[in-house]
Parts: sequence; structure tokens; C-alpha cells
Amino acid sequence: MAGRIAAVSIVDAIAADLRTRIFEGDLAPGRTLTEADVASAYEVARPTAKAAIEKIVVEGLLERGAHKTARVVELGPDAVRDVYLARAYLESEVLRRLAGSRTVPQEAAEANGEIADLERGMPLDIVEPDMRFHLSLIDAVGNERISRMYRSLVGEVRLCMVRVQSLELLDTSLIHDEHQRILEHLEAGRADEAAALLDEHLGRARDRLVAAMGESAPARD
Repeated sequence: MAGRIAAVSIVDAIAADLRTRIFEGDLAPGRTLTEADVASAYEVARPTAKAAIEKIVVEGLLERGAHKTARVVELGPDAVRDVYLARAYLESEVLRRLAGSRTVPQEAAEANGEIADLERGMPLDIVEPDMRFHLSLIDAVGNERISRMYRSLVGEVRLCMVRVQSLELLDTSLIHDEHQRILEHLEAGRADEAAALLDEHLGRARDRLVAAMGESAPARD
């Protein structure tokens, strides 16, 4: 029997394509995106284009003030630091709780296995399993509000991660090895070690990305 196929609305389909184009760099940081442009490109009505744009604005990938044209968000060094700091606060506490119950999410192990198989690839090829690894840890706590808070960051987190991979700032073997050690700490119930390794893991990506932007990267956590 064939599996159930989820229906995707036109708005969701356009938003998904815009999201991919932003992550792939086809829509570069600072690029304006008008409702007329989107309506013309996807051959839809202006209200549909507006709804798709609003979905991406909510995700933090586009920004616009009142009565202004949407623009692809451009994360500077301070924004990058803030994104990684917010991640560290949420993820560190999650790891402590998972270690307390010695919980090792199967989804996280599987995502890390995918990373191990990637020697080379497009940035998104690496970012997607990397993102699933971290989301699996968050969701394993089983708290809907924590998962919702983390997902409010996911757009900006992916932007940072894609930028890191585009600039080849982190080797996939290092990402895999540190993920694996985090899972081992969880299995052994080593909460402090898991949280400390996560801080090192995120801090390295943050500092290298900020340095690539031409600034030094003093930690703010």
C-alpha cells in the first residue's frame, strides 16, 4: 500500500522554494523581494505571494518594517553571536536533562550517521542532517514549548550553518566526532561534560564565522 502523501498548499510550496533559494544563496543577503516579483515568478495572485513572503518573514529569513519591501536578512557579527548564544542556552540545558535520564535519541544517532557518510557535498547536504541532529536532542525532552522556542531560531540557525559550510570553516569529520562524543556523554549520564562539549562545538563555529566576517570573536556567554 502506498504511503500517505501530505498535501502542500501553494503558499507553503512557494515559501519552501524561497527558503531553499535563500539558503543556497540564489537570493543573496540584502536582496529585496517584492510581492509583485514573487507573484510574477510563481504565476500566482498578489495575496498568495504576500502570504508566502509573510511566512518567511516570521521565520527570520526575510525582514521588513511597516509598509516596506521585504529584504533577505543579512546577519552581521553581533547577530551571529546572539544566535549562537541563544542556541547554547537552550541546548545546554536540554543536554543536562537528557544526560540525567541517560537518553540518547535514535534520530540524533541516525542524523550523525548521515554526516559520517558525507565527505563532500553542497552546504545544504551537510546542514540538513546537522540540523536534524540538534533538533532531535531538543525534541527528545518532550516539552512542546521548548521545541517551539528552538524552532523560532531555526531559520537564522540554518543561515549561520550554511554560511559556515559555504566558507568551509568546519570539517564534516570534526562535526561528526563531536556529535558522537556528545551522544556518548548522554549515554553515560555525564551532564557537565556533554554541556561543556556543546559549548565548545557551537563556540568554534561561532568564532570562525565571525572571524570570517572580519571581526574578532570575543565570547559573550
